Amino acid sequence: MAKREEKRNLETIPVGSLGIIPLEGCKSLGEKVDYYLVKWRTKRESEHKDSLAFAGYQRDSYILGAKVPRFGSGEAKGIIMESVRGTDLYLLVDVANYSLTYSLCGHKNHMSPDDHYQDLKRIIAAVGGKARRITVIMPFLYESRQHKRSTRESLDCALALQEMVAMGVDNIITFDAHDPRVQNAIPLHGFETVQPTYQFIKGLLQHVKGLELDSDHMMAISPDEGGMGRAIYMANVLGLDMGMFYKRRDYTKVVDGRNPIVAHEFLGTSVEGKDMIIIDDMISSGESALEVAAELKKRRANRVFICATFGLFTNGLDRFDKAYEDGIIDGVLTTNLIYQTPELLSRKWYVNCDMSKYIAYLIDTLNHDSSISDLLNPNERIQNVVSKYKKGEL
Repeated sequence: MAKREEKRNLETIPVGSLGIIPLEGCKSLGEKVDYYLVKWRTKRESEHKDSLAFAGYQRDSYILGAKVPRFGSGEAKGIIMESVRGTDLYLLVDVANYSLTYSLCGHKNHMSPDDHYQDLKRIIAAVGGKARRITVIMPFLYESRQHKRSTRESLDCALALQEMVAMGVDNIITFDAHDPRVQNAIPLHGFETVQPTYQFIKGLLQHVKGLELDSDHMMAISPDEGGMGRAIYMANVLGLDMGMFYKRRDYTKVVDGRNPIVAHEFLGTSVEGKDMIIIDDMISSGESALEVAAELKKRRANRVFICATFGLFTNGLDRFDKAYEDGIIDGVLTTNLIYQTPELLSRKWYVNCDMSKYIAYLIDTLNHDSSISDLLNPNERIQNVVSKYKKGEL
């Protein structure tokens, strides 16, 4: 077993028997997480594993049977097919999985984030307060883009967090929340937002040869002022310079609910001849990221890589195909935390960063009520993988 796996303190008594319920939209990710948990716990030797407190510790699968059937009218109900009494329960939900459909009065309807969130609440309601603890792992935080008020409008993300807590959820784990300050809505409950910086760096180093990781040859770029924290962190752990763009907007117009961008203005040192890592929380249509990449190319940047936690690609992949053909981008890295189309996975320019092992680490550690601070700060692991790359061991 890996040294890091042994380093965690897992000698404490588990909070309860471990149970995972991945909702339909998160099935494949849930199965990968389950695979790691079964593998580790089968290998792990513990003098206590036969004691009553460790009952059910080693099993063939930790996934519990659950489903959300729908009536012909489109209404639904949550059903759990196994006992969850006293269980330390982890619910996985992907609210961005638009590929699932259901029948509504004979019409085929694609599931929206609202539908996925409603199904999550149905499963929580089906638990009926019998679980010892409920943790919701929601990689793409529901309504996280609606995190603040600019006019008289709803604060949907804060409401959703309060609603989950009111239903009995103890902890919420999300990835790269659009604005982590939404946790102020539930100050007395667990809320963790996890950054996948290590997985991006590892994915880039495994798939791209000849990278020189220093400030003379590479820069971390934030595509807007809101994402500066990500770029600053990546620049610091890799010893790079940082640059950022800010968006000049036309505040006299509103298009698709926002003021249109007039231009991207750059702040930073010269990018000429350097490799660029553009890091952001999500690619929605991809328009901003590609405009930033094009601006960097105009300034004679060398290779350009885009790293985004969530690849939504709401307007399809054609724009990225063209940018790759034209030499504007050299690669796009996103995680498997949300639904990925087979078309995306087949693209030459795409690198998939698998997060299932990381989620399994989080679940395994939390089930033992141990600290996850080491997992939330990946600096040591980043330095290890950079050291291996420089030695040619990756």
